[in-house]
Amino acid sequence: MTTPSHLAAQLAVNVLDAHSLLAAFGVLGVGVVLFAETGLLVGFFLPGDSLLFTAGLLCTGTGDQAVKLSLVPLLVAAALGALAGAQCGYLLGRKAGGVLIARSRSRRLREGVKRAEELLERYGYAKAVVLARFVPVVRTVLNPMAGALEVPVRTFTLWQVIGGLAWSIGLTLAGYALGSSVPNVDRYLLPLVALIVVMSLVPLLVEALHARRGADVRGGSK
Repeated sequence: MTTPSHLAAQLAVNVLDAHSLLAAFGVLGVGVVLFAETGLLVGFFLPGDSLLFTAGLLCTGTGDQAVKLSLVPLLVAAALGALAGAQCGYLLGRKAGGVLIARSRSRRLREGVKRAEELLERYGYAKAVVLARFVPVVRTVLNPMAGALEVPVRTFTLWQVIGGLAWSIGLTLAGYALGSSVPNVDRYLLPLVALIVVMSLVPLLVEALHARRGADVRGGSK
């Protein structure tokens, strides 16, 4: 039975804050958030990377953490949410084409669409689907785009499963490993989450540098 205090905590949750989400919804919230971030365009702003890392860290039970999670149920919820979300996004894209993306007025979402298109064009279906998992916003829009572009179902499903497991389980275990090896690591939770967010932007920076170098080479060859 939901107590009044727990209900109040759920109503006051900050969806942009990983710790707040975990305190309100626990393991179930991880699965729901990952499903929304990877399967529904409206979830592009959700903190998937920091949520997974923080959840893994909170499984260690060290320090004065008010929230303690169980690792195995967390890994199952994370994997199911990530995989089911991507497949749902693909199917939505297959049915609705690019209509949902075209109607969006979000500048951040449109930038993600551009990055997703670049990934698909540069790396092909398999590598793009895997890489997109590690890039915020791109992992939201690439799935429906793959459906709209009629990427073969088998190809998409195989590589989204590989990428989804590597992303969801990898980040969760990274948080768990750090929490298990560093005493009182929860004191540094905010800086660690900030580091995860910065690291998640690395693929975008690398792609930008490669594109710039390619443009310079083409310009110099003229």
